[in-house]
Amino acid sequence: MENTIKKGGISVQTEHIFPVIKKWLYSEKDIFLREIVSNASDAITKLKRLASLGQYDSHDEPYRIDVVLDKEAKTLTVSDNGIGMTEEELDRYICQIALSGALEFVEKYEGENTSNGIIGHFGLGFYSSFMVSDSVELITKSYTGAPSVHWTCNADGVYETAQGTKDTHGTSVIMHISDEEAEYLQKSKIEEVLEKYCAFMPVEIFFTCEEEEASDDESKKEEKAAPQPINDTTPLWQKNPSDCTPEEYKEFYRKVFHDFREPLFWIHVNADYPLNFRGILYFPKINHEYESIEGQVKLYYNQVFVADNIKEVIPEYLLMLKGVLDCPELPLNVSRSYLQNNTYVSKVSAHIVKKVADKLCSLCNTAREEYEKVWNDIRLFVEYACMRDRKFYDRVKDCMLLELTDGTHTTVSEYLGKAKEKHENTVYYTSDKAAQAQYVSMFEAEGMQVSVFEKQMDVQFLSMIESYQSDVKYIRIDADVAGALKSDEASAEDQALAKLFTEVSGNEKLKVEFTALKDASIPVLLTVSEESRRMEEMMKLYAMNGMGAMGAFPTDATLTVNTASPLIEKLGAMEEDKQRLAANYLYELARLSQRKLSADELQKFLKDSYAVLGMI
Repeated sequence: MENTIKKGGISVQTEHIFPVIKKWLYSEKDIFLREIVSNASDAITKLKRLASLGQYDSHDEPYRIDVVLDKEAKTLTVSDNGIGMTEEELDRYICQIALSGALEFVEKYEGENTSNGIIGHFGLGFYSSFMVSDSVELITKSYTGAPSVHWTCNADGVYETAQGTKDTHGTSVIMHISDEEAEYLQKSKIEEVLEKYCAFMPVEIFFTCEEEEASDDESKKEEKAAPQPINDTTPLWQKNPSDCTPEEYKEFYRKVFHDFREPLFWIHVNADYPLNFRGILYFPKINHEYESIEGQVKLYYNQVFVADNIKEVIPEYLLMLKGVLDCPELPLNVSRSYLQNNTYVSKVSAHIVKKVADKLCSLCNTAREEYEKVWNDIRLFVEYACMRDRKFYDRVKDCMLLELTDGTHTTVSEYLGKAKEKHENTVYYTSDKAAQAQYVSMFEAEGMQVSVFEKQMDVQFLSMIESYQSDVKYIRIDADVAGALKSDEASAEDQALAKLFTEVSGNEKLKVEFTALKDASIPVLLTVSEESRRMEEMMKLYAMNGMGAMGAFPTDATLTVNTASPLIEKLGAMEEDKQRLAANYLYELARLSQRKLSADELQKFLKDSYAVLGMI
């Protein structure tokens, strides 16, 4: 064959210009390497498919992709031993950008079956190489045995096609890196891009740097071990869950997310028709409440990395998850606008929510001990998800745990069942075990369980839960002491003492009630209704007033005077001055059990303490 040279200009059909711009104008230049390596993988996938159809005898040859960096020549080369192209195919698929070789291949050999991992749009993806190159060479030889073709093109679209010297099937893309993009001649940069985009591609990828190869003497070359692929061709998510061990899940987590804290647990998603996607989602370990809870879910397309944290695929309230999702129904050049309006994406999102809920319920029902160990770590996530999605709450409501003051856990139904005789449909809780220790001990002494809600978000969460379960009330232990712990003894009203306590409190609206409590050691208790206190906390949360934690006590507070207390009995018989001093001191003690004192209040409290001691 006479080696003739054909010249021309790249042909782009007018009606395809705008789709090209829309789909292939990348915001990140690094993606060019993903496109070129993906095309190489695509070419090998095609040849494998032909072999499976009996149209090509592969002789069990190993398929591979080689990425070679030559800093001296300023080139980056990607080579494969895939299907290759004839001169006619190169002219159609490369020179006439508007055609798609992969799409035509699928239509010819696959019919409606598009599950074999062919990425598509070969010609368009190929031209991403010009994002970093002054010129690009393409040397290819078809599996059919047709002559090799050598094609070169500059950044202006002027190309030459000549006969090549390649004697094996496959394609090599040689990118002559421009001076402006010299960072792509750095080994570390190429390794970084390959690790990000190609770590799980289905064909083995080998990376070499010519500069390093040249620096090794012959003896060292002989000692060097055989090169290893830089990618894992069978990532864990492609396997059946039953074939994966816990250690493999943990190792995969460490490798992908570089987090050496063990995940709490994981969910292996293997959805078939009609969704067709796979993945592994991890609940990460969070050290404390204020640590960043943003996770990292990586989106793949047939093992090719697409993007991090696609919020349209994972519901916002589950974004603390870490994991990978491989969605072959999505295009490689996925866009946010596409995701927002895609029915498949919304179904994937709904399926993930269901799988997460199912996993929580499964752990609770079949591995309760393990579930209780991780509950405090995932509780914040679960509560937030319930607040954002009523359907999610309905799925997990029976596996939501209450942490008790003794460190154990129980479900709401278990708690209410045990408490039925003493306080039906009421869950008592503490928001600060240390500050409310007196109340906790009073409840526990009566055999009543106290749950713990100490997070800032709990105020909103409890209100939401009560709106979902209108028959169940959540009451803080210091809001209903008299109602929960009063004895059967009769209590006598004392108008004089009531007036005295109102005066020393400085709150004319203070409600004073007399009740005989089972614990006679506590003379007075200061309480605020659950509704009133929640409203105040919500106002503070949203900065609707400047009261802060040191402000005055709410005007609708109630002072419960324990008529069973010997001290109250003595108070009624005291001289007026001593009685007033003692009543004031008792009120200050009751207030102190509710909140911290301000500087002025503390100074007055100390002064009164000394005065009371002087009465002894």
